[in-house]
Amino acid sequence: MTDPTRPDGTRDPGLQPERTRLAWRRTALAMTVVLVLTVRLALTAGAVGTVVAGVAVLGWLAALRVCWWRATGAAPATAYSRALPLAALATAGYATLGVVLVVHGVW
Repeated sequence: MTDPTRPDGTRDPGLQPERTRLAWRRTALAMTVVLVLTVRLALTAGAVGTVVAGVAVLGWLAALRVCWWRATGAAPATAYSRALPLAALATAGYATLGVVLVVHGVW
């Protein structure tokens, strides 16, 4: 989109790219906190906690990959369409897991 008020007609993105990078980094940080709490729970919960922690690690790795792509712009556009649903699923799972951890009293 061009901006008619600018002499060269280009669009000035302003701080939007920086805000986007920071938002994806915050998402990765929040998921890391939930992962650490899940691993902490796994140390005391036995086999079930270990399985939940293993699934959480796999979801964290997938979501971290998408967060990294989105924060740096390093991936091709086709990679977003394949990985974004997985990141959304991992984010919803982490939100649920975070609520369970708080209710369970791990925090």
